[in-house]
Amino acid sequence: MIVNKQMITIKGTREGLTLYIDDSCSFSEVLKELDQVLSTKYTDKDEPMITVTIQLGNRYLHKEQEEALREVIRRKNKLVVQSIDSNVITKKQALQWRDDSEIKAITKIVRSGQVVEIVGDLLLIGDVNPGGKIVASGNIFVLGSLRGVAHAGANGNTDAVIAASYMEPSQLRIADYISRSPDYESEGVYMECGLIDKEKSKIIIDRLQVLSQKRPDLNGFERRILNG
Repeated sequence: MIVNKQMITIKGTREGLTLYIDDSCSFSEVLKELDQVLSTKYTDKDEPMITVTIQLGNRYLHKEQEEALREVIRRKNKLVVQSIDSNVITKKQALQWRDDSEIKAITKIVRSGQVVEIVGDLLLIGDVNPGGKIVASGNIFVLGSLRGVAHAGANGNTDAVIAASYMEPSQLRIADYISRSPDYESEGVYMECGLIDKEKSKIIIDRLQVLSQKRPDLNGFERRILNG
């Protein structure tokens, strides 16, 4: 006996509905079954608006297919698509993710007037002199003295951190948060880091050891750098 595989699974949540779509069947079959399933449910016009999240699994949809999927759901007066999520990303997105998550190691002294700017995490093996500036979309690690300007999380990442062997910066910036002297000891500090304290809504300076608790998402390579 042949048993038809269920292509659409619907689960209710506090936020609305989640549709799990089988990723092994054809897209045309998905549209047909989705229309049939929704036609037997959620037809009462007196029901409140329900948001729908669609989980595609290992299926990638082109924009035209996404719009066709949204259109089937839009026909039901009380359903609105909130998001369409997939485990599959494009090559462009994968390359962007790699760039954003890579650690770029640079060996140099950043002198006054010089700017080093990279995408991803920056590991600078050298000093940042007064008047020098380093910028990264991710975290910044300086194996040397930081006496200039450091800007981590430049694209808005408030979880980014700045760590240095010797911390005496003229300015620290993480995302849109800025901290200047005299927030630091006049003679600087060794093996410290700057990070955003979201409760206090400002950048704080703390020991490197706190990162394992306050930023547990730092990967293994970064932890080895911090712990020696």
